[in-house]
Amino acid sequence: MCGGHDSKAGPNTAGKEGAMRFVLATLGSAGDVFPMVALGRGLAARGHAVWLLVNGHFEAIVRGEGLGFLPLGSAADYEAAMRDPRLWDARRGFEFVVEGGMLPALPAAWDALAAFDPADTVLVASGLVFAARVAQEARGFRLATVHLQPSMFRSVHDTPVYDQLPLGPRTPRWLKRLAFAALDALLIDRLIAPTLNAFRARQGLSSPVRSVFGGWMHSPELVLGLFPDWFAAPQPDWPVATRLTGFVRYDAAAMTPPDAALEAFLAAGPAPLAFTAGSAMRQGGDFFRAAVAACARLGRRGLLLSGEPDALPPLPDTVFAVRYAPFSTLFPRCAAVVHHGGVGTAAQALAAGVPQLVTPMTHDQPDNASRLARLGVAASLPFSAVTAGVLAEALSGLLARPTLAERCRDCARRVDFDAGLACALDAIEALAAC
Repeated sequence: MCGGHDSKAGPNTAGKEGAMRFVLATLGSAGDVFPMVALGRGLAARGHAVWLLVNGHFEAIVRGEGLGFLPLGSAADYEAAMRDPRLWDARRGFEFVVEGGMLPALPAAWDALAAFDPADTVLVASGLVFAARVAQEARGFRLATVHLQPSMFRSVHDTPVYDQLPLGPRTPRWLKRLAFAALDALLIDRLIAPTLNAFRARQGLSSPVRSVFGGWMHSPELVLGLFPDWFAAPQPDWPVATRLTGFVRYDAAAMTPPDAALEAFLAAGPAPLAFTAGSAMRQGGDFFRAAVAACARLGRRGLLLSGEPDALPPLPDTVFAVRYAPFSTLFPRCAAVVHHGGVGTAAQALAAGVPQLVTPMTHDQPDNASRLARLGVAASLPFSAVTAGVLAEALSGLLARPTLAERCRDCARRVDFDAGLACALDAIEALAAC
C-alpha cells in the first residue's frame, strides 16, 4: 500500500477490474521526464493509479496532468546540476552524472519505493534509477526498464557511437567485446559497482554485480525501447526481453498558454530556422550568438529556444527568442531545426518533416546524430565547432541536398506517436497481468 503518500494524486481505481498501481521513475531533464509523463497519462487514462518519481523541478507538470508526484531531489538540486559545465563535458560528463545524479538517487528512490507493495504495484523506470532494479531483486517488484535512446543498448553488431569508445563498423567484434570490458573495468563499474553492491548487500543481496550497464541494469522481465526499429534495428545481443514501441511524445502543449508574440513573429514572414541547445543547457550563449550571425549571413529568419534569455545577444527584428514552445506545434512551421541531438527533439523534428542540423555534445547525442544522418534527414557538427560561419555553411549545404525534402517527408509519414504510446502501454499492462 502507499501509506504516507497523497492517494488523491493518483486516479481513483475503485471498481475497475484489473486496475493497478504504477510508479514511473527517471532522472534527468525534460527530455527524460516528458516521455514518462506520456506513459503516466496513458496508464491513468486506462484506469490505473500512477505516481511519477522525478525531480521536484517537474512537480507542477506532473500534478497538472493529474498524476501522483514523488520527489527525487529538489528543484534547487536540478538547477545546480544543469548549471554545472561538467554535465556537457565529453571527458567528465559521465562521471558527473554518476556521482551527482545516479548514486545520490539510489537511497532516495529506494526510500520512496518502500511505501509501495510489490503485490499491487509495477515499476516502470529508467535504467539509471538503480533503486528500481534493486527493488525488483530484493522485494519482487515487477519492473519494466525504459530506454529512450538506442545508445543504452550495447551491441558488437550495430554498435552505438560513444564518446569513450571510437568503434567503427569495421572494428572486429572481438575487439568491441574487449573494449566494452575495458570500459566497464576502467570507468563504469569502477564508478558505480562499489556503492551499488554495498547498497544491494544492505538489502540482503549478497552476490555482487558486474557490468552494470552491460547487463544488470536491464530488467529480465521487460525492456522498452521508446523508438522505432527503423531508427535503430534490434540487434542479436540486445536483452532478450527487449521490445521496441516507437517514439512517444509529450511536450506540455495543453498546459502551455498561447504566445501571441511568437504567433505574430511566425505569421509575419517565411518559416524561420529554429535553434535549441536543449532544456538542460545553461551555457548556450556562444551557440545562440553564432545562430543569430548565421541567420544574417544566410538571409534567413531565426527562432531561438532558450531558457536563459539573459544570455542572448541583442536580436534583430528577423530573429525572435522564446523560453519554451511545444515542439509539436512549432516545428512544422520551421524551415529547419538546429539542435543538440536529444532523442525527443529529434523525434519531434522527424514527425514535423523538417531538416535537422545536429550539434551533439556528449552522452547519447553523438549516436542520435549519427542515426539521423543515416536516415538522410540531417547533417551533424560538434557543438564545440559551432561558429557563425560553420553554422551557415552547414545549413546551406544541408538545405541544398536534392533528396532532403523527400527523406524528411518519408520519415514524417513513419512517425506515429499514438501507436508508439499504445504499444508501450500494452506491454506494461501485460507485465502487470503476470
